[in-house]
Amino acid sequence: MFIRLVKLSFHEDKIPLFLENFNEVKEKIRNYPGNNFLELYQDKENPCIFFTYSIWNDVEDLENYRKSDLFKQVWAYTKQFFNDKPEAWSVDKLSSLP
Repeated sequence: MFIRLVKLSFHEDKIPLFLENFNEVKEKIRNYPGNNFLELYQDKENPCIFFTYSIWNDVEDLENYRKSDLFKQVWAYTKQFFNDKPEAWSVDKLSSLP
């Protein structure tokens, strides 16, 4: 398993539209084959910045999702609200807190 972190920055007036759509599609993403977890976080200092945190079985599962109609629809809708280029990282968890 690995973790995918994505930083998304939005125009402030578009945040409600993004959040409405995220709430509509989050269960579909969570139930996509290979996805084990999905959460959305908002930056405390800059409320226009959000992060998605997802856990996938393997890179192939993430790539299958990224090629899916679901991702294409979600991304096409979401990217129109960006005020900066999104950033993404795929990371491995090395340790857990006690």
